[in-house]
Amino acid sequence: MNIHTILFFISSGLFLGWSLGANDAANIFGTAVASRMIKFRSAAIICSIFLILGTINGGAAAQTLNKLGAINTLGGSFTVVLSSAVTVFFMTKLSLPVSSSQAIIGGIIGWNLFADENIDYGIFSKIMSTWVLCPVLAMIFSSGLYFFTKYILANIPIHMLKLDKYTRLGLIVMGAIGAYNLGSNGIASTMGVFVPSSPFKDIHIFKTIYFSGTQQLFLLGGIAMALGVITYSKKVMMTVGSDIFKLSPIAALIAVTSCSLVLFLFSSRELHHFLISNNIPAIPLVPVSSSHASVVAVMGIVISRNFRNVKFNVLGKISIGWIVTPIISTLISFILLFFMQNVFMVQVMQ
Repeated sequence: MNIHTILFFISSGLFLGWSLGANDAANIFGTAVASRMIKFRSAAIICSIFLILGTINGGAAAQTLNKLGAINTLGGSFTVVLSSAVTVFFMTKLSLPVSSSQAIIGGIIGWNLFADENIDYGIFSKIMSTWVLCPVLAMIFSSGLYFFTKYILANIPIHMLKLDKYTRLGLIVMGAIGAYNLGSNGIASTMGVFVPSSPFKDIHIFKTIYFSGTQQLFLLGGIAMALGVITYSKKVMMTVGSDIFKLSPIAALIAVTSCSLVLFLFSSRELHHFLISNNIPAIPLVPVSSSHASVVAVMGIVISRNFRNVKFNVLGKISIGWIVTPIISTLISFILLFFMQNVFMVQVMQ
């Protein structure tokens, strides 16, 4: 298979990566940019660098997706990811911070239905449970951090200039950590489907550096995500960061810290293995929605402040997006698979 064919088939993954970067960067730096603590250009550069680093070293959640549906041809992977990318791009055009993980899961379900493959309902139920667990944890973290921060500020005198400096630094540090975890978790949604049929071969450089085919695949996805951040994320950042609830800089730090913690829990292979080895129930390594985590983290702060200044119409639009995303992606996936196989004569399953 030549390089042009390979690039064509993985182009849908690159497109979805671009869409994810454009959409989900808002969940990491949206509150910081909207509160004017960090300029958009600085946020985009930091986010892009750490996104790429996270994708190279991450991808543990991709194994869960492949258990739901191991798509065994490049044509099938291309079509499933394309359907998810179209869904995410459409929602992004509406400035809705939707879930790319829900979109790719809907696409995989569409492939299972088209290929008449059995759906592993155990894996599916595990993934669906994280759609609830993820926002619940985000709300717990943000509410707890809000009251902890409120207590600290009430009992420890800090000069306003120092507080501003610490807050700005915290937003940068936690944003970088959050971007790394977003890359580690989100790459499963953009490129994880291609792993079973990956065309890339492992590379050994000077017999000491090992660069696997999967890492090469994930690196390309990370670069696409970074381009999405730089070129198209500002509008969604403002939606998440200001349209739902006007955040103070400290509240913005609480929100991004909560989101970063949630992404870490669902993407850290090391934490997962540590808990399992010590006979402690582990949180599943599943691609989760940073949009869910971010929006509900903001809501945790709002609830702690007695629902002041909430724009419920924006929340209503976002909630609708969460519901229809996997449904739309499933339908588009099934239809595109039919056309790819019967009109364009592309092999979408073995």
